[in-house]
Amino acid sequence: MLRPILRLGDSILTEPTRPVEAITPAIEALIDDMVETMYAAPGIGLAAPQVGVSLRIFVVDLSVGRDPAGPSVMINPEFVLREGMQLEEEGCLSVPGFTATVARPKRVVVSGLDRHGDTHQLDGTGLLARALQHEMDHLNSCLFVDRLRGISRDLIVRKIKKLSKAGKW
Repeated sequence: MLRPILRLGDSILTEPTRPVEAITPAIEALIDDMVETMYAAPGIGLAAPQVGVSLRIFVVDLSVGRDPAGPSVMINPEFVLREGMQLEEEGCLSVPGFTATVARPKRVVVSGLDRHGDTHQLDGTGLLARALQHEMDHLNSCLFVDRLRGISRDLIVRKIKKLSKAGKW
């Protein structure tokens, strides 16, 4: 089932997330909905808070559904390693139509549970490292615009406020 993606300004995106206590049929359905919603957007990652659920779950698929291995699912993820730095353009499904250059680690290792409750790690460089860090940020109440400083952040925030006042956000 497609779920609406919340936008910058929705309070759920700024609330702390809770750990998943057990992988229940409701959690499995949420994961399926998140994958379907991510592909329909289309996007390469989606965190549970973006669909209104304050749980520590995200899905990532750089192939946007073209890889038969399917998306990676991370439940209760934690960083094992972050190293280096890359500066690249980044966007977000919760901030549609806006991009900016964001500093992110060049390599990231994240450990968590897969959809079956088994522990696994994702080791990513480049775009995968960026996506993993981006989704982890969502679980920690942070959007990419929160990582921006100065005029880059001000321009995006002003445009969104203007869109909101016009009823277009």
